[in-house]
Amino acid sequence: MPIDQGWLEDARRVTSPNQDARPEGEVSLLVLHSISLPPGVFTGDAIERLFTNRLDPEVHPYFAGIQGLRVSAHLLIRRDGTCVQFVPFTARAWHAGRSWWRDGKRWRRALNDFSVGIELEGDEVTPYTEAQYRSLVHATQRLLVYYPAITPDRITSHARVAPLRKSDPGPAFDWAYFRQMLGKGTR
Repeated sequence: MPIDQGWLEDARRVTSPNQDARPEGEVSLLVLHSISLPPGVFTGDAIERLFTNRLDPEVHPYFAGIQGLRVSAHLLIRRDGTCVQFVPFTARAWHAGRSWWRDGKRWRRALNDFSVGIELEGDEVTPYTEAQYRSLVHATQRLLVYYPAITPDRITSHARVAPLRKSDPGPAFDWAYFRQMLGKGTR
């Protein structure tokens, strides 16, 4: 899964309008998220519709509450391990919201400026699938090579960068297993 002009070559592309240019071009942080729409539902095209501003508020009562939300992520990893890319890594996806990161001795805000956002289809309590871990490891390995400023210690969760607002990917995400697979280069 090489990266070609900011796109994973074997990811399906669905371009989101919710992106813009990175102010400095820096890519040095990876933020992991989880998403399911409606909450707890792991099928359908609602996530793609949300990230492309086409979510119909009439389809489900939950959608009415998020109508007009303008968000995206660079990559979505579905339950079967399929990757859908919405924003090239060279651009700024709108995924982290109000957040901060301790970068050495200084705190940084506006994390979208320098981070990659990967969404895992899921919620915070349902275990993620083996296929998702394998796809996540493979994508992460590509990012670590292509963007050497992203190192294993610069991979974090939405919960850690926005702790008062977010808790994803939640306790269902097995960080130890992910890091073990990443360290072994498991594909």
